[in-house]
Amino acid sequence: MLREALLALSASNQARALIMATPLTRGVVARFVAGETADDALAVSAQLIADGRMVTIDFLGEDTTDPDQAALVADEYVRLLSRLSAEGLASHGRAEVSVKPTAVGLGLADHGYKRALANIARVAAAARNAGTTVTVDMEDNSRVEATLRLVGELRADFPDLGCVIQSYLRRSAADCRVLAVAGSRVRLCKGAYQAPEDVGLSSRDEVDRSYARCMRILLGGGGYPMLATHDPRLIRIAGTAAGLAGRSPDSFEYQMLYGIRPAEQARLAASGAKVRVYLPYGSDWYGYLVRRLAEKPANLALFLRALSSRH
Repeated sequence: MLREALLALSASNQARALIMATPLTRGVVARFVAGETADDALAVSAQLIADGRMVTIDFLGEDTTDPDQAALVADEYVRLLSRLSAEGLASHGRAEVSVKPTAVGLGLADHGYKRALANIARVAAAARNAGTTVTVDMEDNSRVEATLRLVGELRADFPDLGCVIQSYLRRSAADCRVLAVAGSRVRLCKGAYQAPEDVGLSSRDEVDRSYARCMRILLGGGGYPMLATHDPRLIRIAGTAAGLAGRSPDSFEYQMLYGIRPAEQARLAASGAKVRVYLPYGSDWYGYLVRRLAEKPANLALFLRALSSRH
């Protein structure tokens, strides 16, 4: 019930205005968000890379309703990729970017799909010039078909374009079977959105079992799996499944969110595993923060303590 309430809260404009206006909220946000500017993201990226990890950088924002804003988001990514290249952070895929389709126009009423396609293509071209890659984020269940179609169309020109599959959706194992092919980069996560019962799995155990099933499909296929989880049990299962599939440590990677289980990130990296940190930045952090609170009760407790300290 708490998770459902928080996910509903993430869509509330009134709650957004209240929480974003709370000064001490930003202290909590700083734990999960690199900062508001590209300078902040670059500084944190450099530190994580120096510590033996990789990054995928997300410029925060979603559900863009203005075509000019969608173009500006793409512009931000193009500039960011140029700077990653200039500062030597993009080589060997150490730093890449993650792009939400609705941030670059997918939800626009007027030619939204075409605008998103053009904007992501522009970002992917900049990534290629920088010597790195792009992963197209997955959003709520209503966007899955369009997002996978975008990825399929763009891979004709950008075959290393990554995509995301969320294990809370009933369709995900079938999608993994289609995507587990040579050259395909697939991030597998649990997902932090709500879905109707006939579309999404309702219990945590079901989502975990789906994750393990999807993970084995990806590890057994010919693509490059990106296993996004903080769950210790799923990480252990991943190690075993990779061994059974004959996977070398450089043929897949673990991904974790910035600010969550940093000691485990460091441990995995020190063991020889490839570890990539999902690193968001920007001022539009509300939806991202509330979904992180929904995922883990400990994050919610931290947030509530910060709010209560106002009094």
